[in-house]
Amino acid sequence: MKYIISIILTLTLSNTPLFSQTDEEKGLVIIEKSIALDDGFIDSTVEGQMVLKDKSGNESVRKFKNMIFEELDPTLGDKSIIIFTEPRDVKGTSLLTHANIEPQDDDQWLYLPALKRVKRISSSNRTGKFVSSEFSYEDLSTDEPEDFNFTWLEEGTCLIETALTCHLIEATPKNKKSGYSKRLIYVDTKEFRYQSVKFYNRRGDLEKELHFKGYQKYLDKFWRADILEMTNLQTGKSTVIAWENYQFQTDLSLNDFKPEKLAKMAR
Repeated sequence: MKYIISIILTLTLSNTPLFSQTDEEKGLVIIEKSIALDDGFIDSTVEGQMVLKDKSGNESVRKFKNMIFEELDPTLGDKSIIIFTEPRDVKGTSLLTHANIEPQDDDQWLYLPALKRVKRISSSNRTGKFVSSEFSYEDLSTDEPEDFNFTWLEEGTCLIETALTCHLIEATPKNKKSGYSKRLIYVDTKEFRYQSVKFYNRRGDLEKELHFKGYQKYLDKFWRADILEMTNLQTGKSTVIAWENYQFQTDLSLNDFKPEKLAKMAR
């Protein structure tokens, strides 16, 4: 995830004690701080393995490559591409996401090699599951601070890394088409890294939990989790993504992230 932090919020974070702010201001500043620490990675590529597990424990494995292009313009969101490489039945399937700032919906395109065509994902379909995983299209888009109203709730023990202390922040989406009524975000107080996210469906019920595990630092600055673990608490299904071979500043360009380039990049 990547956000552009404003000069005003930078000064606020540096010079204003958190306890003197409202809970809404404090929540926003913490999220901005978390994302600002990731500014400047320029672009990245990484290989991923996705393991889908049903409630009976049956597994299916998929491999893919993920590329991200950082937009330095604060009015624009990042660009990302996911390209599946294995197994054969999903090989070449690709998802391109152009994150946008509210009130404009994110733009997403899906390339289906069997049909040899690019399909635009409508905003009403962003709640659907991506390749039958527990990640929705919405989950795979890049969130921006302007997409949510944030409220700091409390400080306490992180859910997974219990040796760490986390800020608990409620994020309510501004987009009425979101599949969630709110998210609860756990951000550690030491490095401001996302540790866990709880997703509540439109009815207000807790539906999914996402945990970030095995953080490592790259280029002496950028934290990345080795594992993302998404569990659907209502169905018992889960999807685990394991990352490896991170590379940064690989000379990707904005031109690489155009819908018409998807078919060529998926080969």
